[in-house]
Amino acid sequence: MKTILVVDDEPKITQLVRDYLERAGFAVRVAHDGKAALSAARAEKPDMIVLDLGLPFLDGLDFTREFRKFSNAPIIMLTARAEEVDKLIGLELGADDYMTKPFSPKELVARVKVVFRRIENAANVGMEVIRAADLTLDLPRLRVTAGGRDLLEELTPTEFELLAALARQPGRVFTRAQLLDAVHGVAFESYERAIDAHIKNIRKKIEPIPSEPKYILTIYGVGYKFTDK
Repeated sequence: MKTILVVDDEPKITQLVRDYLERAGFAVRVAHDGKAALSAARAEKPDMIVLDLGLPFLDGLDFTREFRKFSNAPIIMLTARAEEVDKLIGLELGADDYMTKPFSPKELVARVKVVFRRIENAANVGMEVIRAADLTLDLPRLRVTAGGRDLLEELTPTEFELLAALARQPGRVFTRAQLLDAVHGVAFESYERAIDAHIKNIRKKIEPIPSEPKYILTIYGVGYKFTDK
């Protein structure tokens, strides 16, 4: 049974989310502030975090910075903040998805299942290994090596899936909408700049010089492609 840590300072929201997730077959732990959540995450090693951004003591963005130092478990952010910059910062810090409050608990459960399904699908593809340029993507282990060496920072499941989608077809130009579909696999309402945030994060981890990418190239006005050189 997958364990999900739900973090929100509003007890009614944590109880609502807990009820829906438990009905869907997940084990649920709850924390009401950022510091308590960080302690729970270290101790219990949850399989996913559902995280509000507006938390006392340690806000959601700072929690994510600290959490990403010891875990790549997926994060779905909940935010009452409408500003696009907050969403982009959250994604760049390593969140896998976000939902804006007020949100549908049923949709949240659907998104949780999609993220877990992506991870499981990657583990069930046999021994598929993608080699493109000098990168090797080991799908069952969610590992990436460059020039035979492991990356210093591991990719999150969403980042890994985006990179795999691009690297499977070097030279193909993907629109942001196509990459969103590759990540979510269902028609969620989202916005295409989320892809830019994930690509920026991937570049930080795989590119020798992120500002001068050699693997993931921007096709201005269209989207991205993996190098075919």
